[in-house]
Amino acid sequence: MTAGSYFFCTLAAKTEIIRPMINRELLDPQSIVIVGGSNNQHKPGGAIVRNLIQGGYKGTLRIVNPKEDEVQGIKVFHDVKEIPPTELAVLVIPAKLCPDAAEVLARDKGVRAFIIISAGFGEETKAGAALEQRILDTCQQYGAALIGPNCIGLLNRQHHSVFTQPIPKLNPQGVDFISGSGATAVFILESAVIKGLQFNSVWSIGNGKQIGIEDVLQYMDEHFDAAHDSHVKLLYIENISNPDKLLFHAASLIRKGCRIAAIKAGSSESGSRAASSHTGAIASSDSAVEALFRKAGIVRCHSREELTTVGCIFKSLEWREGAPLSSPEGDTDVSGAAKASPRGGLEGAWRVGIVTHAGGPGVMLTDALSKGGLSVPKLEGPAAEELKSKLFPGSAVANPIDILATGTAEQLGTAIDYCEQRFDNIDAIAVIYGTPGLTTLYEAYEVLHKKILECRKPIFPILPSLHTAGPEVAEFLQKGHVNFSDEVTLATALSQIMQTPPPAPPEIELFGVDVPRIREIIGSIPGNSGKSGQPTARYLDPDTVRQLLECAGIPMVPEMVSNRKEELTDFAQRVGYPVVAKVVGPIHKSDVGGVALNIRTPEHLALEFERMMQIPDAKGVMVQKMLKGTELFIGAKYEQRFGHVVLCGLGGIFVEVLKDVQSGLAPLSYAEAYSMIHSLRGYKILQGTRGQQGINEKKYAEIIVRLSTLLRFATEIKEMDINPLLADADNVVAVDARILIEK
Repeated sequence: MTAGSYFFCTLAAKTEIIRPMINRELLDPQSIVIVGGSNNQHKPGGAIVRNLIQGGYKGTLRIVNPKEDEVQGIKVFHDVKEIPPTELAVLVIPAKLCPDAAEVLARDKGVRAFIIISAGFGEETKAGAALEQRILDTCQQYGAALIGPNCIGLLNRQHHSVFTQPIPKLNPQGVDFISGSGATAVFILESAVIKGLQFNSVWSIGNGKQIGIEDVLQYMDEHFDAAHDSHVKLLYIENISNPDKLLFHAASLIRKGCRIAAIKAGSSESGSRAASSHTGAIASSDSAVEALFRKAGIVRCHSREELTTVGCIFKSLEWREGAPLSSPEGDTDVSGAAKASPRGGLEGAWRVGIVTHAGGPGVMLTDALSKGGLSVPKLEGPAAEELKSKLFPGSAVANPIDILATGTAEQLGTAIDYCEQRFDNIDAIAVIYGTPGLTTLYEAYEVLHKKILECRKPIFPILPSLHTAGPEVAEFLQKGHVNFSDEVTLATALSQIMQTPPPAPPEIELFGVDVPRIREIIGSIPGNSGKSGQPTARYLDPDTVRQLLECAGIPMVPEMVSNRKEELTDFAQRVGYPVVAKVVGPIHKSDVGGVALNIRTPEHLALEFERMMQIPDAKGVMVQKMLKGTELFIGAKYEQRFGHVVLCGLGGIFVEVLKDVQSGLAPLSYAEAYSMIHSLRGYKILQGTRGQQGINEKKYAEIIVRLSTLLRFATEIKEMDINPLLADADNVVAVDARILIEK
């Protein structure tokens, strides 16, 4: 079997194509029945009826309630058996009644879409799960879509089938928001509305028994219309049930020009398990999420405020006058995220001009942008002096441009014009303008409104006076703008966007990796089962580890393993002293005194050999040529449903104590590997500091990619790490590696 054919077979096994059951009846129903609708608007059944009526639903609205004759002005049916044929049913009744109602509605009334608000299903008990399964079976039998159960509903421009508030302003170019939690969706909407963020749709998938977050993304991807659909998707995820589907469709949407940001909550619940290697202690489901988002090009957020702020930035990055925004080198794609440079890293980071009438916030924004890797360039020269002459005495123009608390609306516009037209080293403009009680904000915000429409460079308005200038800010937002009330939150979100790489290419890097030989070696390793007959994990011997790394083209330091002293001293003589000796057998060599460095004579080596062979569980001694260089680390751990999560970082104490690592999902591209390396907090050490040479980044990235390819074709490997690799300006060489395998 060739490498290419093996890869095709592996992918085919992983990607079963299942179409999401999202239909017209769910999205644009001509008739809706609320089963459990009521006059009490403080209960879900009454609130949904209210929201549908106030939302201007244009179809036929029906209510089923055995105790009422009229609900909010609508004639009521007392039983689902009495209603005419209907397209969408919203169930707000006790869980135990839902399966029978769903069956009658689907079988007899032609209902082909259900939104089940009710709770008390699989999220609570086994009996509830059985009820949920009955509903799913009915939906599958009759080809009906199912949202929920245990959700707040579905909100779009056709119908407001939710029982909660706020109802955000709906706009075809607003954001699509998909949430795995109803209550959290409400809180995120609250955060978004006060910023002026508009929505196209809000999906609360609840238990996601039929339609999950991945399914909604699949539908949006397969039906995407660039001219009419929203280009921004925000996600709140509590469980990734199908990582492959999420990765494929998120990346596909981003390549089509969309922007996606997401919160993944609950990533630390599995905790840090007791593990037998550094990687086991570090890698977790959170690492898998980080790696998945990196590969897909999803901007990862960690709070409601951050998610809605990123959403507002995305809306600020919409095309202006038909031309996409770009960085000075033209290397920003239509997703708004900085493109990878030819080296794979992020270059051309945005240069931000800050216009403010309050010095402190300008300073804090400058600090936050600089910390996040964005630039606040100094403004000087004739244009800067000319601008200064048009402002009040005492104003500053070096960047931030401080027009003072007495600065007028006209001066605000002038400062923005100079950033837009005269300062070529400015790519985006942040405007901080609240109320010091000295100027008329309506005039200033009208100027800001016009400049946002006129300027090609994006303008980020920071209007902090929500208490003292509520009406003025509200009028500004009513014109379709967004507001970033906190400058540091804006800077943090901007840096997250700029540091998120574009989606990785789907192709796998096979060059130089001997896939058939890898499978041959893995196949020759005997299986191992425990008392229950289940496979158990064990570490491979050093020789097999070396063979696998050789197949991947990963260079290793010259070494020999033996339990004979004479063989090892002869080997040391051939490769040249100094050498390193390590005990073979115990997992943690250093903990049992099983490592000796800088051995310079045969006599010293013989003494260390005798000592190490006395260590409990010692099977032999490994001797290696001693090299010098910067210590690096690469590891990997197999995560169920995700595949192998590959980690890289500085070796030694940096990985053990500081845990300065970055993660990627195998197989990795070179762009992903460079992105991981450049995202390390200790990256400057790799570049070279205090006169020391940097490492060969290209070879480090190459080893990361080669290792990820090896893992892609050896899913039997459950854990591995190479620690350390020794790197200098010329070479990167693996010194110590171990592999945990399960067959």
